[in-house]
Formats: sequence, C-alpha cells, structure tokens
Amino acid sequence: MHIIDLHSHWGTKRGYVLRTEAELARQRQTWNSDPAYQTEAEMADYLRSQKVRTILDFGFTKHMPLEEAREYHDYGIETQRNHPDAILGLWLQIDPRTGAAGVAELRRCIEASSGFIGLALSGGSGYTASDPIHKPFLDVCAEAGRPVLVFVGYTGAGAGLPGGGGILLDMCHPRYIDELAAKRPELTIISARPAWPWQDDMIAVMLHKPNVWAELHGWSPKYFTESLKYDIPRRLKNRTMFGADYPLFKYERLVADWRALGYDEAILKKVFHENAERLLGTFLQAP
Repeated sequence: MHIIDLHSHWGTKRGYVLRTEAELARQRQTWNSDPAYQTEAEMADYLRSQKVRTILDFGFTKHMPLEEAREYHDYGIETQRNHPDAILGLWLQIDPRTGAAGVAELRRCIEASSGFIGLALSGGSGYTASDPIHKPFLDVCAEAGRPVLVFVGYTGAGAGLPGGGGILLDMCHPRYIDELAAKRPELTIISARPAWPWQDDMIAVMLHKPNVWAELHGWSPKYFTESLKYDIPRRLKNRTMFGADYPLFKYERLVADWRALGYDEAILKKVFHENAERLLGTFLQAP
C-alpha cells in the first residue's frame, strides 16, 4: 500500500529539524531513535523504497530572519523539483512578525515551486493559530486554495530542556483551531499531531467544524488515546490522515504499529492515502 505522508522533516544534515547538541542528545529519549544524516538522493531513495510521497517541514525557520529562511525555502523547492515522486512539497513556517515581507515570501514560494507549498502555524512561534497576526498569511492560503497546518497537543520540541525551551504547551490547545475554523470557514485546516492531553477536545472540534482535518505525525499509533483509536474508523474516518515525522520515526515501524491496531484494509487505505488524495487533489498528479 502506498502512503501519502502529510508531515515529516528532512533527513539531510542541512535540513535536520534538531539543530543543537542538546536537542540531538534528547532524540533517543523522546523519539526512541538516533540522529543519522542522509544525502538528498539517499533520503529520496528511502521514501521510494517505502512507497511514500511526503510533505517536508524544516520547523526551525519560524525563528529565522527572512533572508536566512529564504535560503532554506529555495533549497527545499529545488530538492523537491529533483525528486517529485518522493517529495510532494513543503510546509513553510515563517516568522509572522515579518509581516508584508513574509507574506510576499510565502507567495513567492507558492509561485516558484513545482510541488505543493502550504503554511504551517506553530504555537512555538509565540502566537496561537487564531492570533490576528497570521491574517495576511492566511489570506494568501485562501486565495491559492492551500490548506493550513496547525500544530496541536504536546510537542517533543524543548522537551526535557530547562523551562521546556521556553515553549508554552497551551499555545497548541485545540481551542485555537476551533476559533480559527469558525472565523475562516473558507480555509481547510489540518491539525498536526495527536492532540494529547486534549485529544477529546480536538475530536469535538473536528466533529463540529467540517473544515478541520487531522494528520497524526510524531507518535506511534499504539500510544494514541483510546478515544482517538475508537473514532478513527468511525466518526473521523474520512478526515484522518497519515503523518510520520521521519527521520525521527521510520516508516517500517509506523506502518507495523498502524496495522497492529486491527483496523480493516478499507480504513487503512483512507488513513494512508485516500483521504489525503481527496484533500490535496491536483497536487497529487503524477510527476
């Protein structure tokens, strides 16, 4: 079965999401894996071997000056152009304080890329998803018909560091997706990660707001809450999608853990690729 992975990171040294020695040292404790870098070609070959097309996220660019972030955007766009059968596109995290210049950069990347470009919002930026600072960025997404990825729940970023690296977990509460979805019903919003410890809140938002979908990167499925496991093949079956968080997780492990949940093939097809195909449509045309 092929997979559309709605969220992973870069396996290359240049793009690796964990940047500091302290972060790299925590990878085994948080994700039960070890840092290992690949070349761009090796990364693409691994994705092909797993029958995966993925959308990659640098993550760290949300804290960068725009001039520095632009270099990573161009690197990502060029790498995707070279491996379109493995890399579907990019999620961009742009410091919202960049204002008009950041909005112009988002638009530039959408126009320059031959693959998918979408906007990712993280409470780690210091602003909730519903904060008005994001409005001009969201306007671009609405005009271009691009979904917006919003991180929810617990994050491994900063975990175990003094003060959690300054990250406030509450900034990723599902209430901010609920507010955003109510104010911007024309947007398609994808909640990123399981929403623990507020998973039932997230389920309620999805049931109430039909413009909200979910992808479940960053966790082995065996650790999902019982309510989430129950609703994936039931009330959430048409808007739940696969996310990995490669290279912090490998696809072999995640696929095996998904299958161990006991869902039938029809549900796994929805989660692994069919729901994403409905959501992303023309972006999934063969390269």
